[in-house]
Amino acid sequence: MRRRLLALLCVTASLVTGCGAVPGIGGSDRHTVTVWLMKDSASQDFLDRFTADFERDHPDLDLDIRIQEWTGIGEKVQTALEGEGEGEGEGGPDVIEVGNTQVPQYVDGNRLLDLTLESVAKWDKDEWLPGLADPGQRRFHQYGIPWYAANRVVIYRKDLFEQAGITAPPRTREEWLTATEKLNSGGNQGIYLAGQDWYTLSGFIWDEGGDLATEESGRWEGSLDTPAALRGMTYYQRLQALGAGPADADEEHPPQAGVFAAGEVAQIVAVPGLARAVVKQNPALEGKLGYFPVPGKSAAKPGAVFIGGSDLVVPRNTEQREGAVAVVAALAGAEWNTDLARTMNYVPNKAKLASAVAGEEGVAAMAAGAAQGRATPSTPEWAAVEADNPIKTYMTRVLGGADPATEARRASHSITQALTVSAG
Repeated sequence: MRRRLLALLCVTASLVTGCGAVPGIGGSDRHTVTVWLMKDSASQDFLDRFTADFERDHPDLDLDIRIQEWTGIGEKVQTALEGEGEGEGEGGPDVIEVGNTQVPQYVDGNRLLDLTLESVAKWDKDEWLPGLADPGQRRFHQYGIPWYAANRVVIYRKDLFEQAGITAPPRTREEWLTATEKLNSGGNQGIYLAGQDWYTLSGFIWDEGGDLATEESGRWEGSLDTPAALRGMTYYQRLQALGAGPADADEEHPPQAGVFAAGEVAQIVAVPGLARAVVKQNPALEGKLGYFPVPGKSAAKPGAVFIGGSDLVVPRNTEQREGAVAVVAALAGAEWNTDLARTMNYVPNKAKLASAVAGEEGVAAMAAGAAQGRATPSTPEWAAVEADNPIKTYMTRVLGGADPATEARRASHSITQALTVSAG
């Protein structure tokens, strides 16, 4: 009925001035694309510049960017995807920024738009960082589009390295152990590595060819008890022993920035931005901190690391499909993706774009590691594992002297149970 009415109006108007001259008819219609982005993901200056450029290139579209808080965002996104409340009709989001590891929980229920065709034909899907792209994929269909990444590097004291006669950052894991052993003397800790830093452990497990959990015929099972995963834990033990990190706590208890700032630690494993908190607490360390990627088993490439960051998704219930896809294409495209990386000190979504942040030492180290980035198992049930994390308990027990194989089997069984119960 609406189309017939518009057609009638167009015919009537054309008798006077031509259809295109009638306000609100034909090509003059404008549509609003509502975008949910997370607080502090992008600066206001970036958003202002992006909005002006996008609306100039898309004269039929207006952007309504709404900043969201991370706290409680999961429930809010679920509500929007179900078409309720703020997620219904034109008031709901057409594009949503979500954490890369959150995508699997939103894919369930066929509530996200399948962007596989665009990903393959237009967006060079094969060039994305796997740690961002893989969680956004389900059964070879792409729903989450990589936006930006961040991952851990080694932050080190340049002055303590020099005092120990270490002239260059280590490039292999064995070199790292040797250097850390030299640094672990004279009242200094070679490294501060908390006993329950399971993200760092995950990288060592992945480097060995293992994983936290594996899937077979749709069933997920914990896999910390595989030989590869046990080798990763053995390396973690050796490295963690070269400092005084607590066996029964993670990197936030106490916050490792404060421990590092106290002045008796040579290295920590953290995102580069943590260095700002360190210097703020101890201004004497200004100019004394350096960065290098977590070393790999060989010098050919850095070690695997857990990669965090964000993907962009489009709700299936959007009424602005073309506009939403255009926003995703622009935000994730090379021009604005590298602009965001430079503005916010992020890693771009493709390894080939890393040169955009090469001028900043910490981000450059992060980008090198991101090429080997991985994410937690791509299942919506993984949140149940982290809720009562058996990996932390496993690490504490092994560092306390318990048999690694026995504890790995126990932890793997707990992971399997959590994934099975949650899925059921």
